[in-house]
Amino acid sequence: MTTMSEKLSDQLTHQVSTRVSQSVFDGSRLRVVLLVDVHDGAQQQFLEAYEQLCNQVAQVPGHVSDQLCQSIENPSQWLITSEWESAPPFLTWVNSEEHVRMVEPLHSCVRDTRSLRFHVVRETGAEPAGAAARRRLQASPRIGDGVIRHALTFTVKPGSEKEVKRILSNYASPEARVDETTRLCRTSLFMHGNRVVRAIEVRGDLLAALRHVARQPEVRAVEEAINPYLEQERDLNDQESARVFFTRAALPAVHHVTADENTEGERRALYYPARPDSGMRLAELLAQQDTAAADDPDSPVLRSTIFQRDDVVVRLVDVRPGLGARAGLPEPARQAALSALLDGEPVGMDLVTDRRSPDA
Repeated sequence: MTTMSEKLSDQLTHQVSTRVSQSVFDGSRLRVVLLVDVHDGAQQQFLEAYEQLCNQVAQVPGHVSDQLCQSIENPSQWLITSEWESAPPFLTWVNSEEHVRMVEPLHSCVRDTRSLRFHVVRETGAEPAGAAARRRLQASPRIGDGVIRHALTFTVKPGSEKEVKRILSNYASPEARVDETTRLCRTSLFMHGNRVVRAIEVRGDLLAALRHVARQPEVRAVEEAINPYLEQERDLNDQESARVFFTRAALPAVHHVTADENTEGERRALYYPARPDSGMRLAELLAQQDTAAADDPDSPVLRSTIFQRDDVVVRLVDVRPGLGARAGLPEPARQAALSALLDGEPVGMDLVTDRRSPDA
């Protein structure tokens, strides 16, 4: 016989939040899907490179299993799927220099790749999943807003900051429409010291949008103009050089929450200098803070996105007009935990440019 408390618990379990949110910190298992297009005739070379990589990945903390599949219709098309205990260990690995070195042998035989990441929501199988396994499934689907958020970060040579800021603030915006289903919504660019952060918002296909932007003459001209000032050298005419640069520059969004999507706010960015190997945990605590703020009607934060790679943590917030100074203040109970992970005080980044597409 089902008790009243059991019914209530079941209702809460199946209740779906209408808050716009995304997060890598819900503890769910992660399924990673990599679509690979291999050069004709390079299938054996690719297989050998994969087997070497597979043995190395098996030693990475959080990795559970993987599969390699080849298309029955086109031998050049391959599919790699892997399962991870949760998203954070995968992101820690995929954003590391270790990963850059591991996958290098693959690039000589691969024409194109596309990576997709999914939390496991439900699962069926011959054996029923135990309680521990069920807890690692996503409890309910999240509600999104159709916008994909991503950022790039890189450093420029000390002393060049003023010139770099001038170059980055005076570019012509690229065409917002990428194709019938993809368009650029907003680009926000910030600097702190010699670090540059460029955050973009896209509706549709992020990869298609990034490739579209890279091909635009006005963007290419700006990228070429700042090349002499970059601390990490790159040659945009060399596919491998450009790939390595943008791989290292990627600053993924690990958490986003929207408390009020109808109010236009002021955009701010805060840079959190994390202690070595503390970036992911710091981002998680900030995510908890912003999730709590989304439930507080008195909070100045309307929307928040946390970007993290290694020990670089950036929090992009839209705040109620005139209340931006309060956006970086955590709850007192979390202050001590945050301080233990910080290598200095959080700092506000200088806004260089913030451009929204007319019909975004």
